[in-house]
Amino acid sequence: MRFCARALSAAVGAAAAAAALSAFGAVAQEKYPSRPVEFIVPWGPGGGADQLARLTGKLVEPNLGTSIPVVNVPGATGGTGMAKLLAAPADGYSMAIYIADSHALLAGPDARWKAEDITPVSVMIQAPSFLFVADNSRFKSWADFEKEAKANPGTLKVATLGFGSVDDFTLKYMESKGIKVVQVPFSKPSERYVSILGGHADALYEQAGDVGQFLKSKQMRPLMIFGEKRHPAFKDTPSSHELGYKVALPQFRSIVVRAGTPPERVKALSAALAKAAGSDEFKKFLADQFASPDSFIEASGARTFIKQQLDDMKKFSGAKS
Repeated sequence: MRFCARALSAAVGAAAAAAALSAFGAVAQEKYPSRPVEFIVPWGPGGGADQLARLTGKLVEPNLGTSIPVVNVPGATGGTGMAKLLAAPADGYSMAIYIADSHALLAGPDARWKAEDITPVSVMIQAPSFLFVADNSRFKSWADFEKEAKANPGTLKVATLGFGSVDDFTLKYMESKGIKVVQVPFSKPSERYVSILGGHADALYEQAGDVGQFLKSKQMRPLMIFGEKRHPAFKDTPSSHELGYKVALPQFRSIVVRAGTPPERVKALSAALAKAAGSDEFKKFLADQFASPDSFIEASGARTFIKQQLDDMKKFSGAKS
């Protein structure tokens, strides 16, 4: 009886091993993609991340040969959408827009995920942030805003995405330099944009492409660009560095999958995204977003880029000069 039990156990073990090998072989041989790839946007519709996902999805579909449905999952500075991504299998059938503001959460103490939980597929957009005011604002220049902020600390209101974001880190740095303002968080992009038009905030921290319609209609104008140099499209707008504020945390928008996704599937997605990024339609989109024409970074370089961004965010999150 003891011999039979051992023999049975060995047989069961062999059968399990054979089944596992068979399943692995089936996955390895499966044509990818064989079904739709869900595209998660951890933000509401209408904002920059949503615009990127819908355009990219449309351009990538013919390259991958499958549909790419976009799903908006807003909340918690991108945390809710990231939770959905990390709950999905690491099989390349779920990907997400991952932006600098979500990445900034990893610089804080209460992040819901780690950098090791995701695999970057590409960086699609790199663009500087600005401080905007309504066109009829009493602040005609950065000097006007700076003067009042220093004279009456904590009275001027700046609309931001939220605490723990790139916006927050930048304003903390500015506070360490004597520019103390009150943050007014708006999770919905549309509410954030109109806050300065309705007088609910004095200024707006945002990227130019996201408020392009307001710039074209001359409802908004920039006071400062956060970066080392001026932007060609806003030659009269000073940069933070030239004004003595050495802070530049560019907004980037990338695409990630769950860590553990087979490398060949990450490579396939990255290659399809590279083709999309090289299209005339996407190049025009970058120009309309006032983004760098060299924004795209493929998978192998995206991880290094995103790691460097986190190191920079950690440096500014403590409001160190």
